[in-house]
Amino acid sequence: MKRRAGQDRSITDHWRPATRAIRGGTARSEWGETSEAIFLTSGYCYDSAEEVAARFAGEATGMTYSRLQNPSTEMLEQRIALLEGSEACRVTATGMAAMTAALMCQLSQGDHLVAGRAAFGSCRVLTDTILPRFGVETTIVDARDPQAWADAVKPNTKAFFFETPANPTMDVVDLRAVCDIARARGITTVVDNAFATPALQRPLEWGADVVAYSATKMMDGQGRVLAGAVCGTREWIETKLLAFTRHTGPNLSPFSAWVVLKGLETLDLRIRRQSEQALTVGRFLESRAKRMLHPGLPSHPQHALAMRQMDACGAIFAFEVADRAQAFALLNALELIDISNNIGDSRSLMTHPASTTHASVSAEARAEMGVSEGLLRLNVGLEDPADLINDLDRALAAAGL
Repeated sequence: MKRRAGQDRSITDHWRPATRAIRGGTARSEWGETSEAIFLTSGYCYDSAEEVAARFAGEATGMTYSRLQNPSTEMLEQRIALLEGSEACRVTATGMAAMTAALMCQLSQGDHLVAGRAAFGSCRVLTDTILPRFGVETTIVDARDPQAWADAVKPNTKAFFFETPANPTMDVVDLRAVCDIARARGITTVVDNAFATPALQRPLEWGADVVAYSATKMMDGQGRVLAGAVCGTREWIETKLLAFTRHTGPNLSPFSAWVVLKGLETLDLRIRRQSEQALTVGRFLESRAKRMLHPGLPSHPQHALAMRQMDACGAIFAFEVADRAQAFALLNALELIDISNNIGDSRSLMTHPASTTHASVSAEARAEMGVSEGLLRLNVGLEDPADLINDLDRALAAAGL
């Protein structure tokens, strides 16, 4: 393939984010296509037996198998790395594949992990149930309190893992404080940045070592494919992550990589518009909800921190009503907003986390992280916010609010 002029990192590092989102990682075949090609191939052919042997031995450049390299996924990896400001990136089949690989590639029996209490339901299952089955000890802390992280450290602590903002309670973690605690003790910090994306928050700039994503969310942004990504230093990606993923195979398909590449072209436009609209809708709901959880609103206890480390607060927030019955009544009265457990879509979506995304988490863990029976999570899309407010107004009235 003929790579586009200027793809050397010494040049692309000077590009601004909007340019990186469009041009980063672009490679062109001899046909000179303007839109990235989809390379739907599982393997590759070679000119000689000596050439393939040299590639497998690492003595020659070139691709060997799509579980390890593919032109389409490589373009996406380079683009995400540029947006994140990381040296390298590996993409995965799903967001949970990214989270699982980012932790399991560096943890072994006898190691200790400290994780934030507020997290996506499957992430809590990973930290609370799956990793302990393999001899990894886990301590859950209130991620909002830096001292809690310091107090939880043991001699065998190898990693910190948290989301900010967290799903679905919108807890905000002080990135600088927590990452400094980890770095001073030689602990690797893994941050799930899916709610913000690199368009709104770049944890590496605050001292994080590894950033993981569900690219299914805002990066694709239109509910089409599943994807994940893990960013870090080139050494960590190649010696830790790649050594794990090449043999376990949580790979992203070339087609899905191409879809996410197309999504990244509009990421900045979408997430900033959706952030603005989420604020508008959030202000409307604030006077009607029992409790509002939106870091972009001054009522959020960590509003100042969110404003310091984020460019905007994203499309997603949560609010609380009285109980499950009232939450279901509100959901069932919606006409425009869809009931869906997905997020990051250009369509507005609402879900009841306790019965969907966090149903696999114990009632005790849900209570610990603040996922009540009356909690609802809203992804504000690109529809006219006035229409969304009208829909919510009708549904709130139908639910007795």
